[in-house]
Amino acid sequence: MSERLHRNQLVIDEFRSADGVVGGDFAGVPLLLLTTTGARSGERRTMPLTFLRDGARLVVFGANGGRENRPGWYYNLLADPSATVEVGSEAFRVTARVTEGAEREQLWARQLPHTPYFEDFQERAERPIPVIALTRVDA
Repeated sequence: MSERLHRNQLVIDEFRSADGVVGGDFAGVPLLLLTTTGARSGERRTMPLTFLRDGARLVVFGANGGRENRPGWYYNLLADPSATVEVGSEAFRVTARVTEGAEREQLWARQLPHTPYFEDFQERAERPIPVIALTRVDA
């Protein structure tokens, strides 16, 4: 397991054992767990992500630490927009949609005060960082 995957698993384990509260670098950061279906593998994959509340929606950002490529979970959502989200101790199904234009810009601008390092990620990535809206699917 790579160091990054190992670190993510530690965050996931802490999140689940403490009803969504995580310490260390993520203390005080709104965090959710997003579980997608692998676009190629078909395997379920879970990633901890910072998020923004937008009314009933949750919004996540495909910053990938400013890397050149977009994160794997982004491609998973393109292939299958159905996913599961865990927030606090609650888990529910969502449908993902990549935002565009003015909607994307407005959500991005709302997030920047909470994660100013996203601006650096945007510069390094030299690509638009995807902004994805997650809408709850009622059972």
